[in-house]
Amino acid sequence: MKGIIKHCGIALQSKDASFVACTDKAERDRVRDSFLKKKLALTASEADLDKAVMEVCQKMHADRDKSRVAFYYLLAEKYGKLAAF
Repeated sequence: MKGIIKHCGIALQSKDASFVACTDKAERDRVRDSFLKKKLALTASEADLDKAVMEVCQKMHADRDKSRVAFYYLLAEKYGKLAAF
């Protein structure tokens, strides 16, 4: 978890940036491109990565504010990439 917090860095200083807005397609695309593709180096199709992002959105649907750290943790866990942190 500390590794994910370090990765998010300055984004966590802004209240708005510390949450993932699942209703915003641009935000979901940013998670896919910046975290899944760049940080986790995943090479799955964009459709598959988008599906994974939406699965985490669904898993966290009860949380009005979806913590970016928890969101990234769940994605890293899904792909067996927690060791990257």
